[in-house]
Amino acid sequence: MTNYKDSYKGRTVLVTGGAGAIGSNLTRTLAGLGAQVIILDDLSSAERWNVPSLPGVMFVEGDVLDEIKLKRVFFDRPRVIFHLAAFFANQNSLDHPEKDLLVNGMGTLRLLEYSVFTGVERFVYASSGCSIYGSSAPLPLKEEFMSLHLSTPYQITKMLGELYCNFFHHQYGLNVVKPRFFNSYGPGEVPGQYRNVIPNWIYWAMKGQPLPITGSGEATRDFTYVSDIVDGLLRAGVMESAIGQEFNLASGAETRIGDLADMINKATGNKAGTLVASQRKWDTKSRLLASIDRARELIGYDPATPFEQGLQNTIQWFRDNWSLIEASARFGPGVSSAVREKVQGT
Repeated sequence: MTNYKDSYKGRTVLVTGGAGAIGSNLTRTLAGLGAQVIILDDLSSAERWNVPSLPGVMFVEGDVLDEIKLKRVFFDRPRVIFHLAAFFANQNSLDHPEKDLLVNGMGTLRLLEYSVFTGVERFVYASSGCSIYGSSAPLPLKEEFMSLHLSTPYQITKMLGELYCNFFHHQYGLNVVKPRFFNSYGPGEVPGQYRNVIPNWIYWAMKGQPLPITGSGEATRDFTYVSDIVDGLLRAGVMESAIGQEFNLASGAETRIGDLADMINKATGNKAGTLVASQRKWDTKSRLLASIDRARELIGYDPATPFEQGLQNTIQWFRDNWSLIEASARFGPGVSSAVREKVQGT
């Protein structure tokens, strides 16, 4: 299907979690394709200033458990839903397991129910390859392998979301798709206590602070640039071959964590180097590498961004938005405009 992007013109699309890195970039692309985009985000881990201010984009502040806000966003009858909102991520779920279950479990269930009730044509659920496969799966990680030996509530509830999608597909015929993300990064993700390693390390490096490495630095991760994730999602949202399927959206390449720290320090001019941090009990994966063969076969997914280029793009985004990012890091996500203006004036 070569014209998959043309399929979004004139369609109404709901993006939950649309203020985050993936959601904001997806929204920007959808708006450019002529879609009408509704964003639902409670700004618990993202910023209002990160929401694209574009024609055809409507922002609704609220969470996926709020029935009034759900009725509002479904009032316009979205045809495609990208469910990216989640209680993120592993350490956060350990600290707040009940909230994790409510948002990732009940929130997903509510969206699936509303989707059936309103006749949604496609429901794309953002799953997590870091969650589904556990710590003992052979590399590269393939979709056929799943583990019940998971180490955090977040991993459990992301799998729960997939299982609910399977149920609604089987029971009600809802056209679900379950892409599994791996360590996404790129412009749009602010640093914070529960955020990913790349935005936090870029922030600390730009502040001249040493980068904490748990373990020896030999661990690897499969980092995927946000524009490649967005392209995979766009394909998943319209291609018939994706219906009912789960597949990895990753780069298909390993990056050593120690090398990542060196790259960020060099690119930012940080002389503080690294420091050794204690290993987290739940972090049981020494290597991560995804197979992307199924995504290639089903939807023609082909990640195109070299890691070094994606990292440079992300660092430049930090430089371009430094005052806003610093305010978010100091005061937490969702910081008010008045506080941002005060910080910018100091």
